[in-house]
Amino acid sequence: MRKFLTQACLTLGFFGGASMVHAAECGNASLAVMNVQSAEVLTYIDKFILTEAFGCNVETVPGDTVPTVTSMVEKGQPDVSSETWVDLLPEIFPRGISEGKIITAAAALRDGGVQGWWIPKYLADAHPEIKTMEDALKHPELFPDPEDSSKGAIFNGAQGWGATVVTAQLFKALGAAEKGFTLIDPGSAAALDGAIAKSYERKEGFIAYYWAPTSLLGKYELVMLQNPTPHNPEEWKRCTTVADCPDPKANAWAVDHIYTVVTKSFAEHTSKEVMDYLNKRNWSNDTVGKLLAWETDNQATGEDGARHFLKENKEIWHDWVSPEAAAKIDSAL
Repeated sequence: MRKFLTQACLTLGFFGGASMVHAAECGNASLAVMNVQSAEVLTYIDKFILTEAFGCNVETVPGDTVPTVTSMVEKGQPDVSSETWVDLLPEIFPRGISEGKIITAAAALRDGGVQGWWIPKYLADAHPEIKTMEDALKHPELFPDPEDSSKGAIFNGAQGWGATVVTAQLFKALGAAEKGFTLIDPGSAAALDGAIAKSYERKEGFIAYYWAPTSLLGKYELVMLQNPTPHNPEEWKRCTTVADCPDPKANAWAVDHIYTVVTKSFAEHTSKEVMDYLNKRNWSNDTVGKLLAWETDNQATGEDGARHFLKENKEIWHDWVSPEAAAKIDSAL
């Protein structure tokens, strides 16, 4: 079917001018729209650029990391997963690579996905000696518990998150209770965001689990505390991620690898210009966080966010494409 459509587009291109030639070179492209804000907006950026710069016939389909990549490996569809947290796929992703069903393009987030304990930048600036988790635990007075100011506090993640278990285990491993801290259960993701926002607006000191890229980190300047202990995957599996493990050790979160994943079939049949773009296009957590904060503040969709980014950040995305392609995108905006 794909071969027939490609041949049809080529035939029409001879009669329809240059735009149809570009459509033939790119062909059809199906892009997964994930239910994660950062992945959603990147997909719509890809859709706009593939359509306007390269003449692709783009279809978007609902997706999520595990089912999308599984479908790409087993069924060859969709063609592109713009932001893929490949470390969440320890079996299906390596198998798809080894079997030649999928390939990786650009590292979609060049910083990777990061998790950890964060403090507000205004406090980090006032206390430059606090750089690590251990440094912060020496000063419970700087991070007062909202219910008992004689103790310090750390805001944990929401119930049901794997990161919530990790924070609880690291709290034990680092002896935080003995150092005068309590671990606060916010109850939900919204409550965690609310606690951080409230403390930040009041310019209070706090430590909280969080991750990037997110709209909250795009809105509030937080600094992640360093963890001098290297990531130990064996200890991570044995105890750091196991809620009832009695003897957790200090450990660091690993940086998640986040790639654009493409089916091998699409890579072989689309144009070189499309793959050049997908192999080059990437951005930083800081850029994404600011864009997501704009979306949240303006109650904007991923499509709105894509257009906003392309209009306001030409110095970033012009490097992703040729001058000719950039001119087409600019004119379409």
